[in-house]
Amino acid sequence: MFTGIVEATGKLDALKETDSGGFRLEIEAPFSRELAPGASLAVNGCCLTVTEVDQSRLRFDVLGETLHRTNLGNVRPGDLMNLERPMSANGRFDGHLVQGHIDTTAAVLTVEEQRSDHRIEIELPSSFQQYVVFKGSVAVDGISLTVAELRPASFVLWIIPHTWEVTNLHRLAPGARVNLEFDLIAKYVERMLSARNASFVTDAGGRSSKFRE
Repeated sequence: MFTGIVEATGKLDALKETDSGGFRLEIEAPFSRELAPGASLAVNGCCLTVTEVDQSRLRFDVLGETLHRTNLGNVRPGDLMNLERPMSANGRFDGHLVQGHIDTTAAVLTVEEQRSDHRIEIELPSSFQQYVVFKGSVAVDGISLTVAELRPASFVLWIIPHTWEVTNLHRLAPGARVNLEFDLIAKYVERMLSARNASFVTDAGGRSSKFRE
């Protein structure tokens, strides 16, 4: 479990296909020596398992499915990656509940400088619109951010200078794809309500009754 508070950025060294047909991601990370094989790390918001530690580098085995469903399949050597270690059980909860399970990717529509701040607009696919609310939280490339504007097919974020500088957001440009993870609680509520509604049917007289298969 993560909170969406990025600890540092790491530099991508390589993304290679292995002899077995899988993929290996190698990142230069500032706190690599504090991790061991088997540890979890959020990389651009995607929860990955550390498989090797080599001085300042971390290696991860990555599924082809992960590359397909996240923006990790589009990264290039030298790209900055947002990094966050799992939340400590006795730590402060500064962001919001983030699992590291990416729901979808979306395109950045605009990046605008507004004095010392930045305004970023990101597309919002129709199948996920119900999870985003005004002033709600969304994880963008692993960063816990607040929705400042909600539009029919997009949402807007305002980024303060600190967040802009310590994450990879300053590398974004229109057309780039970002990882999105939506509110966990909203998804559970939707699932429970859908199951409840499906268990009832309405007869010709307009009366609801328990549905039985």
